[in-house]
Amino acid sequence: MAFSPRRSRLYLRTFVKHDLKASVTVFFVALPLCLGTALASNAPVYSGLIAGIVGGLVVTLISRSPLSVSGPAAGLTAISAAAIAQLGVEAFFVAVALAGVLQVLLGVFRLGGFTHFIPSAVIKGMLAAIGIILISKQVPLLLGYDQPDFWRNEFFNIITLDHAFSHMKSLYYHSSAGAVVIALICALFLVGWKRFFARRLRFVPASFLTVALGSGLALAFESFIPILRLEPSQYVTVPSDVLAQLQLPDVSVILNNVQVWTFALLIGLVASLESLLSIEAIDKLDPFNRLTPRNRELVAQGAGNLVSGLVGGLPITSVIVRSSANAEAGARTRLSSFTHGALLLVAVLLAIPLINHLPYCVLAAILIRTGYNLAKPRMILAVYRQGREQFLPFIVTIIAILLTDLLIGVVIGIGYAIYFLIKHTYRAGFTVTDRMDGNTKHITLRLAMNVSFLNKKRFLDVLDEVPDYSIVEVVGTNSVYIDRDVLEIFQDFKSKARLKHVQLILKDVPEVETIELH
Repeated sequence: MAFSPRRSRLYLRTFVKHDLKASVTVFFVALPLCLGTALASNAPVYSGLIAGIVGGLVVTLISRSPLSVSGPAAGLTAISAAAIAQLGVEAFFVAVALAGVLQVLLGVFRLGGFTHFIPSAVIKGMLAAIGIILISKQVPLLLGYDQPDFWRNEFFNIITLDHAFSHMKSLYYHSSAGAVVIALICALFLVGWKRFFARRLRFVPASFLTVALGSGLALAFESFIPILRLEPSQYVTVPSDVLAQLQLPDVSVILNNVQVWTFALLIGLVASLESLLSIEAIDKLDPFNRLTPRNRELVAQGAGNLVSGLVGGLPITSVIVRSSANAEAGARTRLSSFTHGALLLVAVLLAIPLINHLPYCVLAAILIRTGYNLAKPRMILAVYRQGREQFLPFIVTIIAILLTDLLIGVVIGIGYAIYFLIKHTYRAGFTVTDRMDGNTKHITLRLAMNVSFLNKKRFLDVLDEVPDYSIVEVVGTNSVYIDRDVLEIFQDFKSKARLKHVQLILKDVPEVETIELH
């Protein structure tokens, strides 16, 4: 449908006044995060840039979110690193593309609400564990270690530390005093910026300033303090002809490597979860209260991952850091996200020499801040204050992920949360009160709104302890659903009540026919 000249002018004014400025801000936030996410994933550095470009150009065209910005996310670095270690880079890209197909199917079949069935304590535990993993992976880089695969697993082996000890000698010889100094200064700058300037200068991206500061320090050390000079291997290295190196991966691995399917499923589910959670959070920041269609968003994210995997990019999600920066910078429409993708493409085409002057230790400082935001002590304390029903699944999820992997850890966390659900359902099926009428004990069982078969044992225990010559009243006035297994317990108790001279009164409790099993 063609726009009228007046409407076209309105869109142009909105873009120039709001979206263009916001897109520049998001570009400076996204550029170091694209590089850092690739670094934390043990993937080629350019794959993070490719994912950022695809997230901006492809996902934005399909999505209906006005403020969301997509790209490579810190939440998937642990999975990506594990997949690359087990599959190799090329098969990993195939898994990313397959994950995209899975996401598209989830959206087409309108399954975007599946995140509502995952307990919030488990989700918070998953994000906190990812933050801890992300921080742990940056420690060697902070020391100037030029081998990003120092930690191959999701978390270094807490029990034996075999992998760590095998690299300690290498870590000692590859460390750099200059990298430590730069990383510390950048970390202090990030802390100081957030404390003193962030609220007054929200439109200024702290990550870009950190990159400029770190790169400037590295250049100054090289020129004036040779003892602190960084080695070439301690800088980002992006091929000058990135786009020329792009080629379709060998998709035949999907026929002979079942692990490709396993990681595709894991990437697809976690990417969908992270995207939908980000969308939910960003919609709350929208001053116009616009809501993003969740199923449409899954299709958009899936299409982005399909394209990203086929051209050698990292997994893509809607990223809360970039999206919130987009909202705070005053973006109004999807043009901001699209333009940020175009700026990333221009940077890849024209600014590779500048990107290659960025030290790894600076990216590590930025990623540690990202990991800290995912696992803030304040957030952990807040979950603790919510009670053991929230804190125990939360902490079990964290520990399980650190000791195993993300998928197994989340499954364990969900299982533990279900245990608490069953435990409370068992206790909450009814209440028991009793009083004495003369010498006769009057026991009242008031049923809850929903009474399930999980309450059977407690009913049997309570009825078995009823003393002789008592009155038992079962009140189901407030019940919407009473499981047939429970109703059969009441019917079976009638004969026992007569033998014990117990008067049984059923109020608003339907009678059912019991089936003899002999």
